[in-house]
Amino acid sequence: MISLSFKNRIALNYIITTGLLILVVFWGIYFIVKLTVYSHIDENLRIEIEDHLKEIKMENNVVILMDAEEWEEREHNSVDVNPVFVQFLDLNKKIIEKSPNLKNEKLIFHENKEHFQLFDTKLLGNKIRQIQVPLHFNTKKIGYLIIAMSLSDSSKVLENLFDTLVIAFPIILLLLFFIARFFAGRSIKPINDIIYTSGIITKDNLKTRIPLPKTRDELFILSKTINNLLNRIEDVIEREKQFTSDASHELRTPLTVIKGTLEVLIRKPRDNKEYEEKINYCINEVDHLNSLVDQLLLMARFENEKQNINKENVYLNAAILDVLTLNSEKIKAGNLKVVLNAKEEFSIYSDNYLVVTILRNIISNAVKYSNKEGEIVISIFREENKINCTISDQGIGIAKEDLESILNPFFRSDSLNHSEIKGTGLGLFIVKRMTDLLQIKFKIESEIGKGTKASLVFDEFTNTLK
Repeated sequence: MISLSFKNRIALNYIITTGLLILVVFWGIYFIVKLTVYSHIDENLRIEIEDHLKEIKMENNVVILMDAEEWEEREHNSVDVNPVFVQFLDLNKKIIEKSPNLKNEKLIFHENKEHFQLFDTKLLGNKIRQIQVPLHFNTKKIGYLIIAMSLSDSSKVLENLFDTLVIAFPIILLLLFFIARFFAGRSIKPINDIIYTSGIITKDNLKTRIPLPKTRDELFILSKTINNLLNRIEDVIEREKQFTSDASHELRTPLTVIKGTLEVLIRKPRDNKEYEEKINYCINEVDHLNSLVDQLLLMARFENEKQNINKENVYLNAAILDVLTLNSEKIKAGNLKVVLNAKEEFSIYSDNYLVVTILRNIISNAVKYSNKEGEIVISIFREENKINCTISDQGIGIAKEDLESILNPFFRSDSLNHSEIKGTGLGLFIVKRMTDLLQIKFKIESEIGKGTKASLVFDEFTNTLK
């Protein structure tokens, strides 16, 4: 089977539809012309019948024409121009009288045709239109009258018209095909632009965009949609590149520190205390590295299993207490006061692992960035059929201009002035992605020197028990 291009398929479908329409129109024209021609001839035959029926009389049982000059008329005396053939028969179907233009010929009486019925027959090999009617005189049947008119000229007209339509039909279709093909090519030019643009776009060349058509039709919408898709793809790839670069840097830093420390240790013998100090330092860096790897793996799991959410009843009070237990040593080391305000046991219907991860990242940040002997207040309460959870600290706070950036991966606000506080810059980024996935409203408010407040709002779809 021959495979046609999209442009040729459009043109072909167009001419098939148009061809059928033209065929119907041509057939209608031919039928109307033929009907008109025959109607005109039939009307003339009826007039002739009426005229001749009025012009006969009967004497001594013989049919006599009252107007003998009628036969001298050109139409009755010639066969060249609009001839009218007239023939009178007696009851035995024998000719009584006939028009001069019949000469040695005669009109055939058709027994199978009804009286006053119009029908086609032949005379001298030419088509004629004929009618035959009975003759009555004083209610007595005395014979028959046959009148015929030539169809030669009319047949030629109809044949010429038919030939013209048959010849014109394929020519018109051919012209329509090339015209439709031309305009189809112009109409699908945006598709060709899409194909060309798609061919030159690579992972290293995402800046190219499809030119938008001037007409705001479906192709304009398609081109705009693809451009928006390319924008999103470019944005994702750029973020992935940045993330990969940042992740490589973050992984390389603790490894470089560990390697440098160990190289210093083996240069010369050292006492046990110095070995212990350096080893502990390396252990801390390994812990930091492990934390970073864990968070990177968590992000990878999060990206690859977006649809794999295992919802169950999650008891917020117990989950918060478990997270506080995990951070108990750091809380004790900072001499921090933790207050949990919850008048009842709260439960939500969500993914337990993801909710615990969200709470762990927020609470660990509150512990990490709190000042010595500071206070952390965790409140859970119900408001307008929603469960609210707020975690507030009295720590170093976040600059107003950094509040949006802290949700980006590897971003740490004012990290140079707080180099003693270890972190990866992934915690809040993970929190934001997971809260979006679970449809939990997440908000951070902070002020330098006064502390930070993180709010979680579980809406009615999230906290409905099932």
